[in-house]
This record gives sequence, structure tokens and C-alpha cells, in this order.
Amino acid sequence: MGQTSGSSLGGRLKSFGHAFSGIRTLIMSQPNARIHAAATVTVMAGAFLLGLSRLEWCVIILTVAAVWTSEALNTALEYLADAASPEFHPLIKKAKDVAAGGVLLAALGSVIVGLLVFGPRLLFLLKK
Repeated sequence: MGQTSGSSLGGRLKSFGHAFSGIRTLIMSQPNARIHAAATVTVMAGAFLLGLSRLEWCVIILTVAAVWTSEALNTALEYLADAASPEFHPLIKKAKDVAAGGVLLAALGSVIVGLLVFGPRLLFLLKK
């Protein structure tokens, strides 16, 4: 029984290479991704310094992943839309607006999660 090149170890490694290339493209091409990167570093440092519980870490990591995933999907959609229709098209604009709205919803949700997780600890520190 033969394996296809996509299921071989080399094919799997090549897939990871493509994925890392996509992440690099995302960060290098999108100013908002660099803002997400700075926020991610800040949140992770704060989580470490404030001694979050295992459950809180899970919630923070899932929230950060949701924001990054939405930003990546938004960027992919923008690239595809620009390739399909380089000139303005009202439906392409709507698709891009909806995708950008998805990123905004994920980011707003992450802010709410951050306030719920970090808020009580920060208030405690401020009252000391």
C-alpha cells in the first residue's frame, strides 16, 4: 500500500513549513497582526507575573488563539478577494467588511475575557 507524498513525514514537514510561512506573511504584511503580537506578549507576561490558574491560562490561550485565527482568516480572505477581483466590487467590499468585523468581535471578546481574568487581580494590587 503506497503512501501519497502529502501523508509522508516529508510531506507533513513541508506542510508545517507552509504554515510557518503563512504566519510570517501575516505578521510582516499586516499592521494589526503586529498589534496582536504586542498584545499577546503583554498578556502572556501579565499572566505569568500574576500567577494565573491552569483554567485561567486555558481561557487566555484560547482567547488569544481565537484573535490570531480570525486575523489570519481575514488576511487570507483579503488576499483571495484581491486576486479574484483586483478592481472594486461591492460584494468583495462586503466580504472584507464582514471578515474585519469578525476580527473586531474576537478582539472585543478577548478584552472582556482579559477584564474578567486580570481585573480582580489588578484591583487587588492597586488596593494594596
